Amino acid sequence: MEVFYLRPTNGRANDQVRRNHSDQYISWPGYPWEKLRKETPEKYEAYADMAPGEWIKVKVEVKGETAKLYVNGASQPTLIVNDLKQGGNLRGGIGLWIGPGTLGHFTDLKITKED
Repeated sequence: MEVFYLRPTNGRANDQVRRNHSDQYISWPGYPWEKLRKETPEKYEAYADMAPGEWIKVKVEVKGETAKLYVNGASQPTLIVNDLKQGGNLRGGIGLWIGPGTLGHFTDLKITKED
C-alpha cells in the first residue's frame, strides 16, 4: 500500500526539523516511516504550509513508478517519489485515513484516470 501522510501540526511548527516532516511517503508493510527516515533521511519527506483546522487541498499524480504530491493548489509538487516501492503496475483502491484522536473531514474527492 502506497501512502502519503499529511501532518498539519508540523506545517507551521517553530522547529524547522519538525516542519520538514509535514508530509511523507511510506509503503506498507515493507517501508514504514521509521525505516525510510532512518535509511534515506529527507528523501521521502518535505515541508508543506498547512495548519490544523484549515482545509488542505491535496492532489496526487501517479504515473508508472513516480508519484507527485501537490498541497494547497501549488503548481509544483511538494514531494516527488520516483521509486514507488510497490512498483508501477500496482492496482487497487484509494483510501483516506486519519490517525486516532485526530479530527478530519473530507470533501470533493475526485479520482481521474488519465491514459
